[in-house]
Amino acid sequence: MQSKQKQKQRHNTMVTIYKLLCFLSLLFVSGYADESLNVPIGLTNFNGQWELVSENSGVSAMHAILLPKLNKVLMYDATVWRTSKIPLPPEKMPCRIANEETGELDCWCHSVLYDYETAKLTALKIEHDTWCSSGGLTVDGNLVGTGGNGKGANTVRYLSTCEKCDWREYPASLADPRWYSTQVTLPDGGFMVFGGRGALSYEYIPTEGQTNKNPTFFPLLQQTRDLLNAQTPFVIENNLYPFVHLSPDGNLFIFSNNRSILLDPKTNTVVREFPVLPGGSRNYPASGMSVLLPLRLKLGSLKKTNAEVLVCGGAPWDSFYYAETQKKFLPALQDCGRIQINEPNSVWKTEKMPSPRVMGDMMILPNADVLMLNGAKIGTSAWNDAEDPNFAPVLYMPKGLRGQRFKELAPSTIPRMYHSSAVMLPDGKVLVAGSNTHDGYDFNAKYPTELRVEKFSPPYLDPSLAGLRQQIVDELLDKVMSYDKQLSVKVRSNEPILNKNEVKVTMYAPAFTTHGISMNQRLLILGLVDVDSNAWIQSRVHNLIVKAPRSGEVAPPGYYLLSVVYKGVPSASIWVQIK
Repeated sequence: MQSKQKQKQRHNTMVTIYKLLCFLSLLFVSGYADESLNVPIGLTNFNGQWELVSENSGVSAMHAILLPKLNKVLMYDATVWRTSKIPLPPEKMPCRIANEETGELDCWCHSVLYDYETAKLTALKIEHDTWCSSGGLTVDGNLVGTGGNGKGANTVRYLSTCEKCDWREYPASLADPRWYSTQVTLPDGGFMVFGGRGALSYEYIPTEGQTNKNPTFFPLLQQTRDLLNAQTPFVIENNLYPFVHLSPDGNLFIFSNNRSILLDPKTNTVVREFPVLPGGSRNYPASGMSVLLPLRLKLGSLKKTNAEVLVCGGAPWDSFYYAETQKKFLPALQDCGRIQINEPNSVWKTEKMPSPRVMGDMMILPNADVLMLNGAKIGTSAWNDAEDPNFAPVLYMPKGLRGQRFKELAPSTIPRMYHSSAVMLPDGKVLVAGSNTHDGYDFNAKYPTELRVEKFSPPYLDPSLAGLRQQIVDELLDKVMSYDKQLSVKVRSNEPILNKNEVKVTMYAPAFTTHGISMNQRLLILGLVDVDSNAWIQSRVHNLIVKAPRSGEVAPPGYYLLSVVYKGVPSASIWVQIK
């Protein structure tokens, strides 16, 4: 009798397993596996890891961007502070004149190249104040920066990516002062710059050495500028550092305060107005975060529903007023809004983060997840206007089920408050630096000027997943891509066969990060033509054939980090250029 019961139990167990396998197969065949780049939550319990990699970044990293070809991160702060922790070396003399009336000299560096492998610093010299400026990379991987404070406000500056290069500055290039403005890369590799304190306009960045005569008035910035009330003209703003993303149709998605539009930059006309995102304000000083979610290409073309923008965190519209006048800190916003920007009647869909966050940073990871980190839980941007640091990064998985897209990760021990920054590195780690809530360098305050540099390893760098990490064969990769052409990417692998449905190839455009905004950040998931394992099976080298993006609207010309993602685990990235 017992034997029959055991047989029946085994039979029921086998039936259950069979049904489960059928269900999983159905999901796979239906394309579920192809639609997700994410490591399933159950695959790893690794919540990330922090490591301190440097005690002294030389300057407080108010601005940061990864530069191609150099293995270095450019960091800079503000010349107005007239000090740093790295003196101007003899070859950079003479000292900068900090005050023309008194003749006061500034013999400190305010810009460095940070070697992310060795922590070595290379001193650079800036003349015109870069405080709260903007930037982006050219087709050749050189930095173009705009704006700043004082005499830096109308400046366009250039830094070429070579070992001995230094800044070239043109202090009268811009028509309007650009303090807290946003720079965006265009499909032809040129740039536009939007907004800034007192600048309700935008303009194209002129050719090096040239000067703009007139900007273009931009009503959205005027309409979204907050005042306390008519009787008390306390300027709150909430329209500085607007979020600007290049849409794959060539238009620009522009978000200011709580409103957004789609602008045709060629005709200067508004193509579409989007609904108000409720809940509060999202731009400086309310300082939320935003990314254009990864663009999934199908053999060079864009999937119709793929162009989506994510906006997270921020502060109540009057948070800056209470922080500045009463040192009363209002809770930061805890919601995210997500919208399809190429749909005519699209609406915001909201989600709730694990914790509130203001002045945080949002980075797109090479496996198409999004990492949120830095910032505070109460208050707003500006000097000493926030409390309760948000130490815990949050992983956002765009293709996850709604309500299950967030995962809180291992916390840091270093408060990263106002003037923090983050940079995606080629090895898949995120470099985190900066934090300075003071007018100048102060190392004895509650939240001191922070010069320590950390690296954060996301969950996909779980040591138990190391065997899934592919290795791009650098010497066999054509590092110059042409639009709409095929590219061969060869990888060394522990796997004898790579299933096409478990492989993705991504391209990442580095972000210029400052004040919670990540300018020009972009990730594309390339169309995969074929995976050929047969010809290379003896050496465990697989040949992946992918299709390059079709145009500059989808991928502006320039340098990208190419990565192969297998079962949600990205390889180390290789620099490629598309033009």
